[in-house]
Amino acid sequence: MDAALITVMQIHLTEPEGDVLLFLTGQEEIDTSCQVLFERMKGLGPSVPDLHILPVYSSLPSEMQTRIFDPAPPGSRKVIVATNIAEASLTIDGIYYVVDPGFAKQKVFNPKIGMDSLVVAPISQASARQRAGRAGRTGPGKCFRLYTESAYKNEMLGTSVPEIQRSNLGTTTLTMKAMGINDLLNFDFMDPPPPQTLVSALEQLYNLGALDEEGLLTRLGRKMAEFPLEPPMSKMLIAAVDLGCSDEILTIVAMLSAQNIFYRPREKQAAADQKKAKFFQPEGDHLSLLTVYESWKAQKFSSPWCFENFLQARSLRRGQDVRKQLLTIMDRYKLDVVSAGRNFNKIRRAICSGFFFHSAKKDPQEGYKTVVENTPTYIHPASSLFQRQPDWIVYHELVLTSKEYMRECCVIEPRWLAELAPRFFSLCDPRKISKRKRMERLEPLYDRFNDPQAWRLSKRRG
Repeated sequence: MDAALITVMQIHLTEPEGDVLLFLTGQEEIDTSCQVLFERMKGLGPSVPDLHILPVYSSLPSEMQTRIFDPAPPGSRKVIVATNIAEASLTIDGIYYVVDPGFAKQKVFNPKIGMDSLVVAPISQASARQRAGRAGRTGPGKCFRLYTESAYKNEMLGTSVPEIQRSNLGTTTLTMKAMGINDLLNFDFMDPPPPQTLVSALEQLYNLGALDEEGLLTRLGRKMAEFPLEPPMSKMLIAAVDLGCSDEILTIVAMLSAQNIFYRPREKQAAADQKKAKFFQPEGDHLSLLTVYESWKAQKFSSPWCFENFLQARSLRRGQDVRKQLLTIMDRYKLDVVSAGRNFNKIRRAICSGFFFHSAKKDPQEGYKTVVENTPTYIHPASSLFQRQPDWIVYHELVLTSKEYMRECCVIEPRWLAELAPRFFSLCDPRKISKRKRMERLEPLYDRFNDPQAWRLSKRRG
């Protein structure tokens, strides 16, 4: 990062006019770099031409993102510090210089523990060429690569790893089953995914009730395939109809799909955290997201209100669009939209019915252990439950950054797991355990497949 910032300074002080594009890996790195660059420029005094420093990453509010397209004032230059969003998704006029440190963040899925890891990895040769191509689209340009020619030729992959080989294939598997493709392991994929990822997706669909013992689609699975959602979210929405809380779950699913609801600018972190805490619900993050949407609705979907409360108006509008789309699908299949009012237990049960295999129990020593794989994990610091640390929770996803964090957590009762997922959990025999532990002991009933060909899912589990 330091080498990248020195390079930007050198370009600014020695090269002819033209804007600079610097590629970095993520929001934290970009914010830090912008701060350091600003301080260094200030230290050079007024004799040096102005350098306008503009960050761009996906969670930045849209009005701040669009500033990158404004031309720099005469006699000054702008530097755009971006993630690989600027590699192919957008073209900015006036970029004559590109600084490429050769890294990007990649999402990699681990099927064994069902966890997405955000890994900083070297880019591919194809990405390097794409980045170089950003320089001089409107005139002759230069690309400054902060790696050696030997590293480019010998250490970088020719092309990026296809997404199908590093993603959760739950939705893909369900869609293929709905299309009548049943033998997935022998299907002729262009880039075949690892067999273990497919097996884990089939196992997940069986436990959700979308596949029967023969691995064929059930009536529930057919309904789930109609929703453009991950299977656990589809199951949660369909279960909510029977539980009488589909109106609230519709909102929660839409808000989870929208992502990046809260905005936390570096210079106003305390104020942003204070505003966010007002929406927190003791039952967890799903209910907090519901509260945000209901509050926004009460304010007649006002954008200034979003700005005051450090909320991304664009993300909320995306959530609103997703909700309308899901509502249309619900109407088409005559699924009732009913409200549970203030009965949050129904909503928590619906969440648990879709995400039961994402359950975790508080560890007496530190953090949590997932019920299925016993993986040590922690509640994300941005969660409404971070201070509370309840005994039992389900989480939306597991993400590896500095630690293994659970994002979007919801408090549950342990007995719900056995009630809502009888294929996956059973309560222990009460005669074998002490009275105190009777209500909290659960046994996961899952197989760990060693043979990837053994994809047929038998009814006898454990």
